[in-house]
Amino acid sequence: MSALIAEDEIFHEAELVWLEDTAALDYVRQSLDRLPTRRGRPAYHRDGRMVGYALLGPQAKPSRSSGTFRRRVFWLLPHDRDTDPQGLYATGAPAEAVDPGTLAPGRKGRKTERSEGGPLSPAVGELGDTLPL
Repeated sequence: MSALIAEDEIFHEAELVWLEDTAALDYVRQSLDRLPTRRGRPAYHRDGRMVGYALLGPQAKPSRSSGTFRRRVFWLLPHDRDTDPQGLYATGAPAEAVDPGTLAPGRKGRKTERSEGGPLSPAVGELGDTLPL
C-alpha cells in the first residue's frame, strides 16, 4: 500500500515506465514487489492489468536472503474507476491508490481530489491542477 512504501525503499529508482497514458487515469494502484531483476518488464500475476513499473539504477542491491529486488509496480483491477466509472470507486479510491501525476522515480506519490473522484473547485479546475489530500 502506498502509505507503507517508504522513500528509502524506492531511493534507487532510475525511471518509471508507463504502459498506458496516465493522463486518462484518475489513479493507479502501487505496490512494492520482489522481482528477480533491476530492469525490464516484470511478469504480472494479478487480476486486472499492469499499467507501469519502476526500473532501478545499478546501485540497487538485491536482498541478501532472497536475491530479489524491491520494485514498484502500478496496476488496476477490473472494478476500478477507469473501467467501471459508476462502480465501487465512483468516489474514493483504494488505500494503495495514488494520482499518477504525483509519481516520479523515488517519489511515492499521493492522493488528490482527482484520485478520490471528488469534484474539483472551479479555481483548481481552471488551473488544470489538483490539490493534495
